[in-house]
Amino acid sequence: MPLDIEAAAAALLDARRTGSRLAALPEGARPETEPEAYAVQDAVARVLGPVAGWKVGAPSATAAPARAALHAETIFASEAGTCTLPASLFHVIGAEAEIAYRFGRDLPPEAGPYDRDAVLAAVAAMHPAIEIADTRFATFGAVDAHSQRADQQNHGVLVLGPGLAEWRGLDPVAQPVRLTIDGTVLHDKTGGNSAVDPVRLLVWLANEGARSLGGIKAGQVVTTGSCTGTDFVTAPTRMVAEFPGLGSVALAIG
Repeated sequence: MPLDIEAAAAALLDARRTGSRLAALPEGARPETEPEAYAVQDAVARVLGPVAGWKVGAPSATAAPARAALHAETIFASEAGTCTLPASLFHVIGAEAEIAYRFGRDLPPEAGPYDRDAVLAAVAAMHPAIEIADTRFATFGAVDAHSQRADQQNHGVLVLGPGLAEWRGLDPVAQPVRLTIDGTVLHDKTGGNSAVDPVRLLVWLANEGARSLGGIKAGQVVTTGSCTGTDFVTAPTRMVAEFPGLGSVALAIG
């Protein structure tokens, strides 16, 4: 029986609009394969509006990456390096310190394939970032992986610190990171991304992941997965992600 993509997208969109939470996607509307999950995710993305960015990640250095399209309503950029958001935006608050890349020019799928150098040549800036993991489902992580992928891969918001244009001397694999929550340092390490090399994720996104939604576009920002895992916290809370040499970003939720 074919997947009811429209019913799956409608359920996720209704949960976003009303703030209600789903026990699961409706019968007949639960993706069972990766392509089906992306078909639902893309259907939701087309309703939400122009793609303003992407999240991409992988569970290991060799695992296939996964992505989600992001939209302007959940991306917050602060040149001052700090942002305050209301707790009412969130169902759960999963704090993640991440490295993000802002692209300065388009990478249209039809002009590829792109190698590592070509993708990096299109990057205009690097940003320290905090992503908050959240869900449209009643319990975080309780539904199957394909349903989570359909639900924007558990994206809540993305907060960007100031961009660094002179970023080429930074090695993301060897980048130190510190995550402090409510004054307590929870993580202080080097690297930490489960994908190990985030640039591999950018190359995959340019060549494959972004293809169905028109490829990577100038101005879009791509966040490349947590360097600190996911720490679930409750509001009010304040978190700071520091990347020495790159910069820092702070988020207060209250």
